[in-house]
Order: sequence, then C-alpha cells, then structure tokens
Amino acid sequence: MNTKPKEINISEKVKIGGSQPLFLIGGPCVLESEDHAVFLATRIKTVCDNLGISYIFKASYDKANRSSLASYRGPGYPEGLQVLDNIRNTLNVPVLSDVHEISQVEKAAQILDILQIPAFLCRQTDLLVEVARTGKPVNIKKGQFLAPHDMKNTVEKVLSQGNTNILLTERGTSFGYNNLVFDVRSIPIMKNLGFPVVIDASHCVQKPGGEGAYSGGDAVFIPHVASAGIAAGADGVFLEIHDNPPKALSDGPNSLFINELEDLLRTLIRVKRAVHNTDNSV
Repeated sequence: MNTKPKEINISEKVKIGGSQPLFLIGGPCVLESEDHAVFLATRIKTVCDNLGISYIFKASYDKANRSSLASYRGPGYPEGLQVLDNIRNTLNVPVLSDVHEISQVEKAAQILDILQIPAFLCRQTDLLVEVARTGKPVNIKKGQFLAPHDMKNTVEKVLSQGNTNILLTERGTSFGYNNLVFDVRSIPIMKNLGFPVVIDASHCVQKPGGEGAYSGGDAVFIPHVASAGIAAGADGVFLEIHDNPPKALSDGPNSLFINELEDLLRTLIRVKRAVHNTDNSV
C-alpha cells in the first residue's frame, strides 16, 4: 500500500491532499429544497472564498439509511441529482453525495464530482467496485463498526478497478448503544494507507437513533472534534451545516449553525498551520 501523501484533483480548481491546505466538505445533511440548498451553498462558498479554502458542496439526494420509515429522505432519484447538478453549474463548486444502490451509480457519476460510500455500506463489495469503475473520486466513510486499520480491505476493493482517487472519512465509532466516540488514532492509521483523510466532525457527535425515531447529537462538540482531527493530520473537514438546525429535516442535532462556520474554519486553519506547517491564504 502506498504511504506517500497523495494529491487528488477534484476539479480544475480544487486539489486536495498531499501538501494542499485545508479543505471543506459541507452542506445540509439532505436536500430540503433547491432554493434552500442554493442559499446554503452560496453562503458557505463565500466564507470559504474569503478564507482561501477549497469547498465541496455535500448533501444527500436520497438518504436511504434513515432511522425510521417516516423520516424525510430527500427529493429522491433522479430529481435530487438534478438539484446538485444545478448547484455545481451555477456556483461552480464540486458536489458530493452518497450512493446506496448500484443501479444509480452510472447516472450519479455523470453529475457528482465525488461519489460517497455511506458508512453502513463501506464493506459492500459490489457497490464499491461499481463506484470505483467510474474513475471518479470516491469518499469512503469508515463504518462505525470497523477498526481504522480494517479500511485497508475496503481501499483494496476500489484499487482493484485501477481507481486511486480515494478519500477516507472518519465519522466516529460505536460506543455502546446510541452513542459514538472519536478515536483520534484513526486519523494517522488511515493516512498510512496513502490517501487523503477527512474528519467528519458532525457525525462523530451524532447519537444514532438516540431520539427513538430519529438520531440525536451534541453539536456543541463539533469544534473540539474538528480541531482534534486536523491536529492529528486530517487533510480536510466534513461538516453538516444548516441555517436553522432545530428545524433541519435530517441531522439537525449534529449540524453546525452556519453563523459559526467562519470562526471554526479560522481556528482549523490556525491548528493546521501550527501543527503541520501548512497554510491557507487568509
């Protein structure tokens, strides 16, 4: 396995990993409406542009792994993909979303700049192979049930198709029932696999199914987890961001209030500069 830092081209203007500075993958958990998604993407992009941070918009178009049958899943396929395509073209930002079914991969790859494998599906061989075949960058979320070194097997499934455009995301590990913990060791362990690593500071503070029919969370700890992840060597940060988290249709309890984004990113830039001697243009 290659342990040299790898740089990945996401778009003509966005490069991540290697010696590149901090980047953000951020947006609402799930698409609520096109107007709302455009509003959030525009606000987040403005903050990132001002700080010199590369930005990738994320949102689920169909969140198939909700806690309850009654939970909101998003606009679905293919309508949600069209919303993401519009954001990509209108704002000129790369877009990321998760794919749950092999049948959706081909169409999703025509629109998404990064295809994401959800944590619950990170061992699904057929899905990993199909996504890898597209040649597009693949963001694999480490399952809550996996040790970080077990991601080596997942990575090898993508590499089997000649695709080396891989990101690995830490999103917490099951810690008893309805709780997660962030093992900071997972960042350097996964980085030793040779690919950019992302700290998902939103899902690390999630409480899966903690509210019965939906998940809870402790958003107050997002800055702490994000800072620890960057200090440990994460190349970028993954944040669920909302203008009104209590009213969010999914994952509100572990979403960052958008008005807190700039201060957090400034802190993360300072952390990365101090620990790893890298810099953003601020």
